[in-house]
Order: sequence, then structure tokens, then C-alpha cells
Amino acid sequence: MRKLLLSAAVSALMTSAAMAENIGVSMALFDDNFLTVLRNGMVEYGKTLDGVNLQVEDAQNDVAKQLDQIKNFIASGVDAIIVNPVDTSATQAMSDAAAAAKVPLVYVNREPINVDTLPDNQAFVASNEQESGTLETQEVCRLFKEAGKTEAHVYVIMGELSNQAAVMRTKDIDDVIATPECSFIKIIDKQTSNWRRDEAQNLMTNWLSTGTKFDGVIANNDESAIGAIQAMKAAGIDMKSVVVGGVDATQDALAAMQAGDLDATVFQDAAGQGKGSVDAALKLAKGEAVDQKVYIPFQLVTPANIGDFLKKN
Repeated sequence: MRKLLLSAAVSALMTSAAMAENIGVSMALFDDNFLTVLRNGMVEYGKTLDGVNLQVEDAQNDVAKQLDQIKNFIASGVDAIIVNPVDTSATQAMSDAAAAAKVPLVYVNREPINVDTLPDNQAFVASNEQESGTLETQEVCRLFKEAGKTEAHVYVIMGELSNQAAVMRTKDIDDVIATPECSFIKIIDKQTSNWRRDEAQNLMTNWLSTGTKFDGVIANNDESAIGAIQAMKAAGIDMKSVVVGGVDATQDALAAMQAGDLDATVFQDAAGQGKGSVDAALKLAKGEAVDQKVYIPFQLVTPANIGDFLKKN
């Protein structure tokens, strides 16, 4: 009887070990509001899953460091890897390393350059960037029309130029402005702030120093929009006289909207993307099929519906 019980205990232990999943997570950087929500979403969701362990590393915006992290994950025998890429044009080497080791890999939030040629055990979880800048710019256009503008001049603040999301969101802006409905909007200048609030504040300060008249700012993300707002307020500009749009619906952005400074943002479900990436990684680790592109919808946020989003990001 004792031998039978011992056998059952060993069997249960082996089953538990077999079910345990170790996932290596490489984040582009920890020092970013939106990516912090994304990372926390992954970690908190992982805690609700029995036998799932997440090892989260900070690539500190260094492509070489991120590739080394992926190689280290592979060497340590993780069951799957999740990557939030530093540079979306440098993902082929990451895919190749994981594929050679037969370790499943999931890209999250930032679209890899090789997204259309990913191996069967790799996937991409994010939101469709064709929606983000489009929703934002259409709302900015609507607000200009509502204010009776027949011609409007705007500045565009872009994210990191090596990042597919920045490229796509900027293209969205251009595409909306190219439509007959919004062709009255003219872009004065467009420059990058590398997603950062401080760089956007400096950029906006420089633009303001030219004395050029403008009607609004369309930013690739909320941090950049907030930086622009800070510069405008420091210059004594009445925020009611300009239209400002961003993307992400971070808590800071929603606070800016409640203060009457930010006019539009687009909710990107960071926690949803985090959960989706973990689910995809676990399925791939078990040999299950996963859609290679998993999209979490974007949603426009305005003062009219802000209450629906105050506790989401």
C-alpha cells in the first residue's frame, strides 16, 4: 500500500512538472508608461495560472542586449519566449535563433518586420495599427469641422522611426488628411520624439519659438501628446484654442483629458495584449495551433466616453 501511495505521489509530481511552463519575456524597455501596463498585465495574468513562471527582462532599448536575452532564454531551456521588440526591423535574427532551437516565440505590441514569414511556432499579438492613427486623426478632423475650421494647420509628433507602429500611425495620419473630408488639414512639420514626453516637450518648445500659427498637434502616442501640452501650457497657450490627439489612453493621458488639455486618444488594450501574448505562448509551447496575427481592437476615447476607460490602462 505504501509503495502504491509513493508511486502515485511520484506520478503526480511528474505530471505537475510536465505542466509547468517557463516563459522568458524580453521587454524593449521598462521605462515607458504604456509598456509598464503591458508588462504588468502579463505578470499579473501569469500569477493566476498554475505552474506558469514568467522571467521578465529589460532590454533597455538595446537591440544587441535583447538578442542576447533571447539566446540566454533558449540556453536556459524556457518553454516559450515573448518579445516586445526594441527595433521592429531587427526581428529576423530573433526569429531565426528561436526557430533553430525549436522554441516558440511570440512578438507582442510591436509588429516584427518578418511578420508575414513567421514560422508555424511563432506569432504576433497586438492591435491593428491601421486603426490607431486613423481613429485619432478622424476625430481631430471632426473637431476642427465642429469648430468651423475650413483650414487647419497641425504639427505631427512621431514615435521611434525604427518602430513599425510609429511608421503606420504616421501613415494613418497622412491617409486621413488625404481624404476629401479632411484635406483642409495641412501639416506644418513632422518630427520624432522617440515616444518620450521630455523629447516631445523640447520639440514643441522649438516649434513654438518659430512663431508659426497652428491649430493642433497629432501625436503618435500619449506621452508625446502630453509633452507637447506641457510646452504649450508653459508658453501660455489656451488649450481650448488647439486640438491635441494621442494614442494609448494611459492614465496620465486620461487625466489630461479630464483637465481639458487632451482632446482625443485611442485606447490600446495593454493588459489585453499582455494576456493574449501569454495565452499564445502557452498554446504554442503545447504544440497547439495559434493564429499568427492576433489583434486586440483599438477604441476611440473622447471626453464623452472617458468614463468607460478610466480603470483600463
